[in-house]
Amino acid sequence: MTANDDLAEFRSRARAWLAANATAEPRTGRAWGVGSDSVAVFHDLDFDAERELIARLQEWQRRKYDAGFGALAWPVEFGGAGLGPRYDEAFSAEEAGFDVPPRHELVSVTLHLIAPTVRLLGTPYLRDLLLRPLLRGDQLACQLFSEPSAGSDLAGLGTRAVREGDDWVINGQKVWSSGAQFADWGELLARTDPDAPKHEGITAFLLPMDTPGVTVRPLRQMSGGSSFCEVFFDDVRIPDRLRLGEVGGGWSVAVTTLGFERGHSSSNDKVGGSFAELLALTRYLGTDGDPLTRERLASVYTHERLATIANLRDQQALRDGRPPGPEGSLRKLQWVNKMMLVSEVVTAELGPRLVADTGEWGTFAWTEHVLGAPGYRIAGGSDEIQRNIIAERLLGLPGEPRVDRGVPWRDIPR
Repeated sequence: MTANDDLAEFRSRARAWLAANATAEPRTGRAWGVGSDSVAVFHDLDFDAERELIARLQEWQRRKYDAGFGALAWPVEFGGAGLGPRYDEAFSAEEAGFDVPPRHELVSVTLHLIAPTVRLLGTPYLRDLLLRPLLRGDQLACQLFSEPSAGSDLAGLGTRAVREGDDWVINGQKVWSSGAQFADWGELLARTDPDAPKHEGITAFLLPMDTPGVTVRPLRQMSGGSSFCEVFFDDVRIPDRLRLGEVGGGWSVAVTTLGFERGHSSSNDKVGGSFAELLALTRYLGTDGDPLTRERLASVYTHERLATIANLRDQQALRDGRPPGPEGSLRKLQWVNKMMLVSEVVTAELGPRLVADTGEWGTFAWTEHVLGAPGYRIAGGSDEIQRNIIAERLLGLPGEPRVDRGVPWRDIPR
C-alpha cells in the first residue's frame, strides 16, 4: 500500500465519521437569500450566545479528538495521532463539506497558538498538565500580551512580575485579549527585570484565569461584539512551576507564539466576506456586468488565488518540517490587504445600504465586514510591524534606527 493509498483510505474513514456526526452541506456555497447572511469578521453576540457558541466548539473538538481526528499532526507522545500535516489538511478538506460550529478566536488561539507554544517551550510538568486538555478542548487559553502603552511595541510592556520565594506577584494591565472572559488559562508576558534592555527583561507564564486578583472586562467593539477584553492584575500570585521558558526569556516565547499567530491568521479563509459572496452580491444588485465592478471583482479574485497558492507553499514547508518563519508576516499582510479590498468593493457597491438596516437580506450584513476588517490590521502585529519584519528578515534591508537598543527598560522615556 502506498502513501497515497493510505491517505485515500484515511479520507474515506474521515468522511464516514463526519457523515455519522454532522450534517453535510452543499459545497457550491449558500443560495442567495437562504439562511444567515453574516459575513462578520468578529462575532456580534451577547455573553450567553457567545458562551454557547464556544461550548458547541468545545464539544465538537472533544468528539473529534476522542475519535482520533482532533490532533492529527501532533506526535503521539503529546496526545496526537502522529500522522503528519497531510492528514490534517485532508481532514479539514472533508470537514469543509459539513455543517459544523463556526470558528471563534479563543478556540483558534488555544489550538493553534498556545498549545504549540507549550509543546515547544513548556516543561514536562506543563506539557503533562495542559497539552491534552487544550487539544481536546476541555480547557481554553487566551493571550495576555498587549497593553495600553505597549501594543505594536510589545517589548515595551510594563506589567510587572516580582519574585517572592517560589511565587511571582503580578501587577498591571493587558488589553485586546480575545475571549479572556471565557478562558481557563492565559499566556502572560510580564517584566521581571526593569534594569535589563526591554527585550531581555520579560518572562512568560501560564496563568489560571480564576486566580484571585484577576479582573476581566469585555470591551465593546465598533462591529458590535465584545470579544476583546482588558485584564487587570492586582497582586496576582503565580507559582514558578507555571513559568513558560527561562526567566528573562519571555521575548523568545512571544516570538514563537506570534509566529504561529501570523501563519494561522493568514491561512484562515472563513473570516469575513469572500469573493464568492461578493460576486453573489453584485449579481443580486445587477452590477456584475459593469466594467468597473468587474475590474474590482477580478482584483479580489486575484488576491484569493494568490493566497491559496501561498498557503499550499506553506503546507509543503510544514510537511518538510520547516518551522514558521518571517513569511508569515508576508502572508498576514496579503490577507489583511484582501480583506480591506473587499471592504472597498462592497462599500462602492452598496453605498447607503450600509448605513441603515432595512431588513434586506445580504446587504446591510456587510457592515460587519467593513467595521471588523480594520481590527486585523492590528491583531497579531500591526501592518507597520509586518512590513518591518518583511524588510529586515526577508529582504535583508537595514533595520530602522532604534534609540532604545541596549538601554535599560526603566530608563526609556514613556
